[in-house]
Amino acid sequence: MSSTELPESVAVAAAPRVAPVRVVEGEELRSVALPGLSLTVRARPGSRTGLPPALYVHGLGGSSQNWSALMPLLADVVDGEALDLPGFGDSPPPDDGNYSVTGHARAVIRLLDARGRGPVHLFANSLGGSVATRVAAARPDLVRTLTLISPAMPEIRVQRGALPTALMALPGVTPLFARLSRDWTAEERTRGVLALCYGNPASVSEEELGAAVAETERRLQLPYFWDAMTCSARGIVNAYTLGGQYGLWRQAERVLAPTLLVYGGRDQLIAFRMARKASRAFRGSRLLTLPEAGHVAMMEFPREVAAAARDLIADNDGS
Repeated sequence: MSSTELPESVAVAAAPRVAPVRVVEGEELRSVALPGLSLTVRARPGSRTGLPPALYVHGLGGSSQNWSALMPLLADVVDGEALDLPGFGDSPPPDDGNYSVTGHARAVIRLLDARGRGPVHLFANSLGGSVATRVAAARPDLVRTLTLISPAMPEIRVQRGALPTALMALPGVTPLFARLSRDWTAEERTRGVLALCYGNPASVSEEELGAAVAETERRLQLPYFWDAMTCSARGIVNAYTLGGQYGLWRQAERVLAPTLLVYGGRDQLIAFRMARKASRAFRGSRLLTLPEAGHVAMMEFPREVAAAARDLIADNDGS
C-alpha cells in the first residue's frame, strides 16, 4: 500500500425509517448503494448541462441539509451533490462501525469512485473539513478545488465550546448525558446547538428553526443516533492525536488542490486564530474571514461564501 492509499473497509447495516427527511424545492434525494455501504445524497443539479461536479460534506451532528442555502447560489457554476455521511442525515450507519475520520474519508472516496464524478469541487465544514483534507491528500485525482469552512484541525488550546465534543469521546459520558438530557425538548436541544454554531442565533428565521426542530426530533428516533455522534467525536479526537503521514496538518501540506479557507470571528468550536496556521499549511490557499460568522458560515453568510467559492472555481475551471 502506498502512502496515499487508505486502508480497505468492510460493510453496512440497514437504517430504520422514521419521519421523512426535509427536501426543499430544487433538491432531490438519491440513495447510493455500495458494497457494504449505503449513502444518501442530496442533489442540486446545475442550471445547465455540462457543469463540473461539486460535493458538499457536513460536520459532526450535521447533514446534507446544512448546504441547502449555499448550493442554489452556485448552481450556475457547478452540478452539486451534498452527502449524508454514514450514520448522519438519511444515511444508515456503516456495518463495520467505523466512524473514524479515515472511515468517513473512505466513504467519500468510494462514492466518487463508484459514480465517476471526480475530480469535484469539494466543499466541507468542521468534521467534514478533516475528512476532505484526508481525501484531497490521499486522492488528489478526485479533487479539483477544496473549500474548507471552519475545518476541524488539531489545536493545542481547544475552544471552550468544543470541550463537550472532546468529553463525548470518553467512555460512559454519552449515556450519562443522554440520561441527564432525556427531558429536554427538541426545541431546547436545537436552540442550544444554534447558540453554539451561529455567530448570531437570532438571525435564524422561525421557518428555519421549525425545520431544525423537526430534524432534531427525527434524529432522536434513530437507534444509532448517539452511537454515530459518540464514535465520530472519538474519531475527531483520535485524528487530532495522529502523527506522521496521517497527521492532519501533515496531510494539509500535501494537498495539491487550490484551496479556499473560511473562518468565522465568532466561531465557538474552531478558534479564529487557526486561520493563520491553516493558511500556511495549505499551500497557496486563499482566506476568507467573516468577523460576524460562527461555525457554519455557509448557513449564516451563504452569499459571501458563494462569492469567494465562485472566484476559486472560475480561476480553476480547467479550460
